[in-house]
Amino acid sequence: MADLFEEYTLKNGVTLRNRVVMAPMTNYSGNDDGTVTDAEVAYYDRRSKGVGMIVTACTHVLENGKGFPRQFAGYDDKFIPSLKRVANVIHAGGAKAVLQIFHGGRRSIPEEVPNGEIVSASDVAFPDNATPRPMTTEEVKEAIKAYGETTRRAIEAGYDGVEIHGANTYLLQQFFSAHTNKRTDEYGGVIENRMRFPLEVLREVKQVAKKHAKEAFIIGYRFSPEEPEENGITMDDTIQLVDALAAEGLDYLHVSHMEFFTKPHRFTGDKEKTRVQLLIETINGRTALIGVGSIYSFDDAVKALETGVDLVALGRELLIEPDWVQKAQENPSSIRTEMDMSMQKELAIPDPMWEALKRPNWIPGMKA
Repeated sequence: MADLFEEYTLKNGVTLRNRVVMAPMTNYSGNDDGTVTDAEVAYYDRRSKGVGMIVTACTHVLENGKGFPRQFAGYDDKFIPSLKRVANVIHAGGAKAVLQIFHGGRRSIPEEVPNGEIVSASDVAFPDNATPRPMTTEEVKEAIKAYGETTRRAIEAGYDGVEIHGANTYLLQQFFSAHTNKRTDEYGGVIENRMRFPLEVLREVKQVAKKHAKEAFIIGYRFSPEEPEENGITMDDTIQLVDALAAEGLDYLHVSHMEFFTKPHRFTGDKEKTRVQLLIETINGRTALIGVGSIYSFDDAVKALETGVDLVALGRELLIEPDWVQKAQENPSSIRTEMDMSMQKELAIPDPMWEALKRPNWIPGMKA
């Protein structure tokens, strides 16, 4: 069995000091002008000293793609110094720094985007949000370029890579899903057309990295395996997308779901296999797979790695226990797996994030 704490080398030759990754988590803690705050820098600093790689909170590639209040931005060169602050502090702790890049699409905030106009694949509104305007074909092409430009900024800011955020119902997923994509152009209709936007974004990012990165540059892609809506993404759809992404050549794929060992809800194949098992079979060694979902204890992480997944991501657990890796190596029984409500300052969780975490049953031990 692979060891959580052994080095892992990605396909492009970049070596991580261990197989533990910090999952991307929105922190709602940036400045109003889109730059990072001291509190955000401290938050990443606190969590950079054990894991092999940190994937940051998402940053929007276009001004109209802002999906969260107080989200740090990456859509203009003026944000490079801000982005650099996060990369530098992650590197100071010894971890690789990966910038997650995205566009909120129909989940963008009307009050915080130009002219209050949000865009998506089609005019299918996200619950309790404004109805988006369908993007023109030209705007789709412009968005593809914007993902590339933000990748260039990540390179200039010193990041080791980018993660293309195609999960959690944001713009790339909105194009891939038949529930939200009703287009009739080259980006809509059959699944081959619906996956065209994600694939073209990946190709653009690869091209920009090849042109601008002086050293090997990590490129990852995050995806959500299924949607609950009748016409939403099924596991069959995801298998086709993952197969196509793996064939393009990238350094990792990162599944996004709440529970690591979940089985598919809608799938025409073997429903007794977990989603992770199906993904491992589909990828077939062509790239690394990062697994995630309710991994808290050392035993949880070991069981996850035993499935054959290459890397294990911790999200909520690293909020509870920033020293998870160090404690797992020295004394696994000392790892906290429930939030201590008295430790916010010690955990370096910014106030806006702390308030946002107070959701029922979201984080073990967290109370409203």
